[in-house]
Amino acid sequence: MRLSLLSLLLKPAQLCLLGFGEVGQCFGVDLLAANIADIVAWDIKFAITESPPAQALQHIAVKAGKSGSDAAKAADIIISAVTAAQTVSAARKAAEGIKPGAFFLDMNSASPNMKKEAADIINSAGGYYVEAAVMSPIGPKRLATPILLGGPHATNFYPLAQDIGLTGTSVFSVEYGKASAAKMCRSIIVKGMESLLCESMLTARLYSVEDTVLTSLADLLPGPDWATLTPYMISRSIKHGSRRAEEMSEVEKTVTDVGLDPLMSVACAKRQKWAGTRIDDVAPTELHAMLDALIGTI
Repeated sequence: MRLSLLSLLLKPAQLCLLGFGEVGQCFGVDLLAANIADIVAWDIKFAITESPPAQALQHIAVKAGKSGSDAAKAADIIISAVTAAQTVSAARKAAEGIKPGAFFLDMNSASPNMKKEAADIINSAGGYYVEAAVMSPIGPKRLATPILLGGPHATNFYPLAQDIGLTGTSVFSVEYGKASAAKMCRSIIVKGMESLLCESMLTARLYSVEDTVLTSLADLLPGPDWATLTPYMISRSIKHGSRRAEEMSEVEKTVTDVGLDPLMSVACAKRQKWAGTRIDDVAPTELHAMLDALIGTI
C-alpha cells in the first residue's frame, strides 16, 4: 500500500465528509467529539444559505471545502454519504482530488452495480474504495451503527474504522456488490413496511377503522408494538420519503439486474415519494393527527 496502515494509525487521520445531511452531520459531531479535529466537509447545498447542510456549519465545527475534489484532496479517509442518485457523481468529484492510498468509504444506499462503478472510479484514481452498507438507522447508535464492509480493501480498512469510532463495522465480503445487495434486499422489507402501513392506515382512517386494524395486527403479529411502530414508520416516510424513493429506485435496479420484475419495489418507491412531498413537520407519536394531515393533502 502506498500509504501504510501503520502511518495512518500513528498520526491523526484527516477526514473528508462528502454529503452533510443527516449522516454527515451526525458523523461530524461524533468524530469531533472523538478528538478527530481535522475534518473537511462538502455538500452541494452549501451554496444555499438557508439549506440544512449550510445551516449545520454554524454549529458543527468542521471546515467547508470549496468543492468535492477540494474537500477530498488532503484526506486519509473520505466518507461518502450523499443521496443514492449522487453516488457515482460524488466518487467522480473525489477522484479528481484523492491522494494515493486514501480510503473512500461509500455509505450510500445504491445498487451493487452502481457501487462497482464508483469503485472503478476511485481505484483507478489511486484511492482504495471500500463498499459500506448501513444496516440500521444512523440516529440511535450513530458511529456504532452496524455497517457491512465490502471489497478487496475492506479488511485493511477495518482497523482504521474501529480506530475512528466506527465500532459497528464488520468485514462482510471481499467482493464488491455483496454488502449493498444485502442492504437493498433489506430495504425491500423495511421501506416496504413503511409504505404498506402508510397506505393501510390512511385508507383505514378514511373508513374510521384504523384502531381496529392496529388491534388486528397486534393479534396476528404480536412481536412489534404496532401502536408505537406504525406512527414511527409512517413519520419516516414523511420525513425522508424523497430520499427513500431514490433508494428504492436503486433497489429496482438491484432486483432487475438479477432478472426479476421489481413489482413491489416500484410501488414502494411511488408511495415513499408521495409521502415525502405531503407535509413538512410531523410528530411520530400522534398517529391520528398525522393521518389527518396527510389526508388533508389529498
